[in-house]
Amino acid sequence: MTASTHPVPGDPAWLRAQEGHLVEFAAGAAVPDGFGWLDARGEVEPDRPTETWITARMTHVFSLAHLRGDAGAAKLADHGLAALSGPLRDADLGGWFDQVPEGAGANELRERSHKAGGKRPDKSAYPHAFVVLAASSAVLADRPGARGLLDEALRVVDEHFWEEEAACVRESWDADWSATEPYRGANSAMHCVEAFLAAADATGDALWTRRALAVAERLVHGVAAAHDWRLPEHFTPDWKPLPDYNRDRPDHPFRPFGSTTGHLLEWARLLVHLELALERAGESAPDWLLGDAELLFANAVRRGWAVDGAEGFAYTLDWQDRPVVRQRMHWVVAEATMTAWTLARRTGDEAYTGHYDRWWSYADRFHVDREHGSWRHELDPANQPSGSVWAGKPDVYHAYQAALLPQVGLAGSIAAALPAARQNGETA
Repeated sequence: MTASTHPVPGDPAWLRAQEGHLVEFAAGAAVPDGFGWLDARGEVEPDRPTETWITARMTHVFSLAHLRGDAGAAKLADHGLAALSGPLRDADLGGWFDQVPEGAGANELRERSHKAGGKRPDKSAYPHAFVVLAASSAVLADRPGARGLLDEALRVVDEHFWEEEAACVRESWDADWSATEPYRGANSAMHCVEAFLAAADATGDALWTRRALAVAERLVHGVAAAHDWRLPEHFTPDWKPLPDYNRDRPDHPFRPFGSTTGHLLEWARLLVHLELALERAGESAPDWLLGDAELLFANAVRRGWAVDGAEGFAYTLDWQDRPVVRQRMHWVVAEATMTAWTLARRTGDEAYTGHYDRWWSYADRFHVDREHGSWRHELDPANQPSGSVWAGKPDVYHAYQAALLPQVGLAGSIAAALPAARQNGETA
C-alpha cells in the first residue's frame, strides 16, 4: 500500500482495520484448553503451558469483538469461557490456577506448593482480575455461562483477594488457600481496578466501583502522589514500598525494578473511567481523580518518552528517572494512545490530541507487523524487533483495546461503551 492511500494512523478507518487484523491474528491462539502463547509469526508455542491470564484476556477481546459484530468471535469467546470454567479452574478448592496443571489435580498442586515452602504461588490476583474482566465482558456480550462464571469469580475475589482493612488486594495464594505470599503488588491491583469497573457494569453492583476507588486512592492519590508521580510497584504485606525490589532482575515482565512508565499512563486512563463510573452510579466522584490523572500523564510523558534520545517509551526508569530497561513495549504505546484520547475527550485539551497522533504514527511505523500480523510486542532501544523481555506475541489485549476505545466512547468499562456507541451511531 502506498503512502498516499495508507489510512492515517489513529483515524477511524485505520482503527477499524486494526481491529480486524488483530482479531484474525488472535484466532490462531485457540488450543483445546484455552488460548496459547503465540510466537512472532502467530504460531502457538507448543512448549509453553496454557495460562489463565492469556486465556482470560483473549476471551475478553473476543467478547468485545462479538459486540462489534465480528463473525466468528462468539465461538471463540465461548471457547475461552469453557476453558475458564474447565481446565483452568480448580473444581475442588475454587479459584483459578495460574496455568493448566500438567496432569496435576488440586491435591498434587497443594503438595508441590508446600514442598516449595509456600514460595511458588499457584493462584494469583493478576489472572483472577482477568477472569473477572473476561466474564464481565462476556456477560455484556450475552454469552451463555458468563454470568455464572462472573458470580463465582467475584465470590473468590471477595473471599480470598480483597483485604478490607487495607482496602486493597492480596497478591497470591498457594493451591489450597492456606498461605498467602508476603508481597503486595501495584500491577495486579491496577488490573483489579479495571476488572472491578467491568464487574460493576455487568452486575449493576456499585460495591465494585467503590472498591476500585479505594484501590486507586491508596496507590495513586496516596503512594504515587507522595513519590512525585512515580509509583513504586512492590510492597510489603502492610503496603510499605520496596523500592529496591528486583534490582537484580530489572527486566522482569511482571515485577520489574523501578518505575514502569506504561502503568502510570494506564492508571491515568483508569482514573477517568472510574470518575465516570462513579457519576453514573450516582456516587460522588472526588475531584482528585481527574487532577491525578493529568499529573500522572504529564510526568510519565516528560520522564519516559524518548528519554534516551530515541522515539518510544523506555520500559522502566530508576528513582532518578534514568532509563533502566530501555526496550520499547507495545503495550506501553497502546496505553499511551488510549490515555491521550481519554484525556482529550474528558478535558477538550488539544494538546492531548497531538500526543495521540504522534504515538499512533510511532506505533504504525514500528510496532504494527504487516508481514506476520499483530504488533511486535518488544523493540530494542533502536526500535528494532527484540524479545529479551517479551518473546513472541502472546495476546492482543492492549492493542485491540487501543484500536477500539476511540471508536466507542467512554464508560466505566470498554464493553459497557459498546451498546451505547451502537445506539448513538458512534462506532466506525
